[in-house]
Amino acid sequence: MAGLRASLARLRQLRSLFERSLVDAAQSPASSAPDRKGSLREIANFGSNPGNLRMFAHVPTALPAKPPLVVALHGCAQDAHGYERGTGWSDLGDRYGFVVLYPQQHPANNPKSCFSWFLPGDSQRDSGEALSLRQMIEKAVAEFGIDRSRVFVTGLSAGGAMASVMLATYPELFAGGAIIAGLPYGSASSVQEAFDAMFNDSTTSARALGDRVRGASRHCGPWPRISVWHGTADQIVKPSNGESIIAQWRNVHGLPEQPSGEELVDGQIRRVWNGKNGMPQLEAFSIAGMGHGMPIGTTDEEGCGAAAPFFLDAGISATRQIARFWRLDSTQPIERVSESEAAPRHSALPADCESEPAAHIVQLAGARAASSPFRPDAVIAAAFKAAGLPPLPSHPDGSHRTEPDSIIAAALKAAGLAR
Repeated sequence: MAGLRASLARLRQLRSLFERSLVDAAQSPASSAPDRKGSLREIANFGSNPGNLRMFAHVPTALPAKPPLVVALHGCAQDAHGYERGTGWSDLGDRYGFVVLYPQQHPANNPKSCFSWFLPGDSQRDSGEALSLRQMIEKAVAEFGIDRSRVFVTGLSAGGAMASVMLATYPELFAGGAIIAGLPYGSASSVQEAFDAMFNDSTTSARALGDRVRGASRHCGPWPRISVWHGTADQIVKPSNGESIIAQWRNVHGLPEQPSGEELVDGQIRRVWNGKNGMPQLEAFSIAGMGHGMPIGTTDEEGCGAAAPFFLDAGISATRQIARFWRLDSTQPIERVSESEAAPRHSALPADCESEPAAHIVQLAGARAASSPFRPDAVIAAAFKAAGLPPLPSHPDGSHRTEPDSIIAAALKAAGLAR
């Protein structure tokens, strides 16, 4: 009983500290931006929605064919409309022609409107809030003709931690992710552990952090491109969490501890790690003197978003820099690191982990298979490989023979009924 009382007292202490910190951090100038509430449309019936979330979207008036998709996850004490105004993602969506999805937490799930990044039932693949978010993405892909190779996720605070969840549990869905004032995947599995992770430094090794991501799905790569943002004076989510996110994704990508380069961007330090292909796979911004929140810039042509609680005018726009890192201002998709360039498999990986395109075969089965970006012969060949069947015969150009006779012959051979 004494141990239980001590745990409850510790939990009350941490909860009180969190609530006081939220109040203190909220003492920011009110937004001067116009209310864009009418620019969001709510979308219902997007799936079974086991996490009981709401789906809002901003769709540009002039929507190009196969547009990109950005999933933007709000923080505690926020909602979809406020996150849209503060971040400025919808403004960039109008300019560059991409859809922005704004999931919203239901107060019944969390009284502070935090996404449940710390609960096992909501932070694992194919369950709870994580599955609801995946269903929203599938709905957006079907309704707006989204380019599956250009889907991205970002979030602030609890939304940033939930972005970590999505990048770890559904890495095959995302070309890139951005985690702002968030935490690495696997930091907590209860409310008390969540508070401990937020307020205390972690000593978890990069290898162990990377194993958490590798163990969250059967995916083997390629892995999403990651952008990490954290204020050096953050009192709600310790800045060391940002360093742990960097270490987690460095390990997953197989990148060295030292960055490939450093530079000043709008007066802030940016570190970047390049993959073997020479392209940036990980970037990190440390915002000097900034507390808990998302950095925005409102004073020049690079400005984006509006000052408000947790949207802090730091002279640099995270939204605009992230969009540039993801090449949303370009028609060219970013390159994803192949499995051979990423970190080697470790014991924490499932023995049957799947690399693309086999993972897509499982997830885009049935009616969704028609929207797969892969050639039919490659899809069928990957299905044979995933099932442990011998490879199909090849054409001289390297493509696989997928005529019915070839498929039947290969199946009979695998069954020992033919030579």
